[in-house]
Amino acid sequence: MTSVVRRGLMMQPRWALVALLICSLTAVVPAARPVLPVDDAEAASQDAMKPYTELIQHTDATIEMVPIPGGESVMGSPEDEDGREDGEGPQMKVKVDPFWMGKYEITWDVFEVWMFDLDIQRRELKKLDKTPFDELSAEYQLSQPTEPYSDMTFGMGKQDYPAICMTQFAGKVFCKWLSAKTGRYYRLPTEAEWEYACRGGTDTAYSFGDDMDDLEDYGWFYDNSDEAYSKVGKLKPNPFGLYDMHGNVSEWVLDQYAEGYGVADPDETLLNPLNNPTKLYPRVIKGGSWNDDPEQLRSAWRGQSTIDWKQQDPQIPQSVWYHTDAPFVGMRIIRPLVEPTEEEQKEKWDKSEPVQDRKKGR
Repeated sequence: MTSVVRRGLMMQPRWALVALLICSLTAVVPAARPVLPVDDAEAASQDAMKPYTELIQHTDATIEMVPIPGGESVMGSPEDEDGREDGEGPQMKVKVDPFWMGKYEITWDVFEVWMFDLDIQRRELKKLDKTPFDELSAEYQLSQPTEPYSDMTFGMGKQDYPAICMTQFAGKVFCKWLSAKTGRYYRLPTEAEWEYACRGGTDTAYSFGDDMDDLEDYGWFYDNSDEAYSKVGKLKPNPFGLYDMHGNVSEWVLDQYAEGYGVADPDETLLNPLNNPTKLYPRVIKGGSWNDDPEQLRSAWRGQSTIDWKQQDPQIPQSVWYHTDAPFVGMRIIRPLVEPTEEEQKEKWDKSEPVQDRKKGR
């Protein structure tokens, strides 16, 4: 510090020097993001991770999260697996970092808080002041889905039933809203994370083994679903304690669909792989649904999104939010133990082309 600057500082009143110091510090150190207090939601290591229940302020809606330990697994299916499809290979080794995953598929109870501003309505009804979480999440509610064209449940049920018909884009914006609403970082899983979590440490066709006859105890599919989805969590969980990983509704992941997973060297063990989208279709769904045959509920199965899912979309241009003809597609969320930086989010997890404008069609 030069003598001129020192003399200038010494000539200031003490309160001015304090104010100047505070301003200089706040210019360098950004304010910490507020985090909604939730029991057991924080952990310093994988061993300290516990199940917790996420809260959505001003509502009764909750999301149960289950810890998934990091580790290695084989992605894809062997050539002799019953029902195997060409896109499920060649098999490759993947390694994923620890994360929490939704115990259940996201239900209408939660999804409609975002869709219809139910939290804002309740806050205003109770004449409550806005919280920092309301302020931070506002931008994702001002640009949320348009009013749906019809009953998106198609009469199959709403409370405790999985939300359906959203596009991958809608699922990603929902996660941004939830992250701002809670202060914890949520996103859709990668295909590698999803399949790793589904397998639960197994290498069989299903997380419970290879016997297709046991499937009715773990998943809803064409033969046992009565042509509709079911309430979440009614059947047996997989080894990680996750429900409905096989069937009920297929679930969005972040990846573009590509033969061979878009990987140049399948012999290399890949750390947290992600095939970032470069076009709208096809993108990957996992798990199979109530409308599928047992083969589509295998851990390695990979579904492909298609423009046909928008055939009955009356909006011009067609909606970025809805797949009106996909009542078999839903979503499940994850939260990594180590939150990526904003730059990492931008360069990897949020990267997707073409870029879609969430403010269009409002």
